[in-house]
Amino acid sequence: MHAVLERQLAALASGDIEAVMENYAPDATLLRFDQLFVGVEAIRLGLSIYLAHMPRLVTLEQYAEHGDTLLYRAVMNVGGQDRPAVGTLVLRNGRIWRQTVAFIEEEALEHSPERTRP
Repeated sequence: MHAVLERQLAALASGDIEAVMENYAPDATLLRFDQLFVGVEAIRLGLSIYLAHMPRLVTLEQYAEHGDTLLYRAVMNVGGQDRPAVGTLVLRNGRIWRQTVAFIEEEALEHSPERTRP
């Protein structure tokens, strides 16, 4: 596993927002299906809320990387519940520059794909 992803998972598990934010480039973006966070201050706010749910990695199901791009599928425990997730990290200068993340709910898999814009 890439060192940036290892650091990010450890920082999330520690609940330390400063450690989490050290992993992001100043002009980073984080894209989710429900929201777009542009810049480190917006990401800090969004991730502070996420950290209140005490996220931690349960299992890393799949992982791939090529150049500056990492792709993963994992089970995360968030707020005491195991939730399947997928995400990508695009790195620049050893930090997260672009990130996508989605929790995959069972019922969502039954619906047809839908493109949304935050």
